[in-house]
Amino acid sequence: MVLKTLYLCGSQLRKEIMRIDIVTVLPELLRSPFEASIMKRAIDKGLVEVHIHNLRDYTTYRHAQVDDYQFGGGAGMVLMPEPLANAIEHLKEQKTFDAIIYMTPDGPTFNQKMANTLSLKKNLLIICGHYKGIDERIRSLYVTHEISIGDYVLSGGELAATVVVDAIGRLIPGVLNDETSALTDSFQDNLLAPAVYTRPKVFQGLEVPEVLLNGDHKKIEQWRAQNALERTQERRPDLLNE
Repeated sequence: MVLKTLYLCGSQLRKEIMRIDIVTVLPELLRSPFEASIMKRAIDKGLVEVHIHNLRDYTTYRHAQVDDYQFGGGAGMVLMPEPLANAIEHLKEQKTFDAIIYMTPDGPTFNQKMANTLSLKKNLLIICGHYKGIDERIRSLYVTHEISIGDYVLSGGELAATVVVDAIGRLIPGVLNDETSALTDSFQDNLLAPAVYTRPKVFQGLEVPEVLLNGDHKKIEQWRAQNALERTQERRPDLLNE
């Protein structure tokens, strides 16, 4: 059986390249997010490899079938275990994965702490669900982590996977031009990011806070810390209880 894979790899190499493999029934949904902006930069710098695998290439059923009706009846199709097992076993022969992640609304909600943890891994495998999900036996036998991006249902796990990959990728050293930028993002230290301003100094009668214009970096950092705390108390007080 010929196994086709779309490879999106950087031309430069470093000692510890993060490799992310994504198994999906809709590889075309995953191309554009990795061909622009931050993730394209990460790939071009050789800091990340993203390998997108079409699940239909791993099935032995006629017409590239990968789904079937669920036992017990009910609406919706379920991704069959054999194609998924074939894909996972094939990829495990090439790499030892630090995590095999299934994107599902059943899982814990993705947050910055998870992104920080996963960004320290070397090899990740992400399985995108579709239809009613995947056969439960794949979850029992192979999946090590289940992740949701919110309490709602999408048509498949592809868009959720791109959210996770982007959040992880931007944390890898060398991806952002200013590596300290990610450290001041919202949700780092359980705080929202402080307000930010750029030119002009006055816009429709609203002025930039004077402290940000005086060049006193100690006072600027104090203002930002206080502003971050106040914004969190006002908008996301739940974060302060974690």
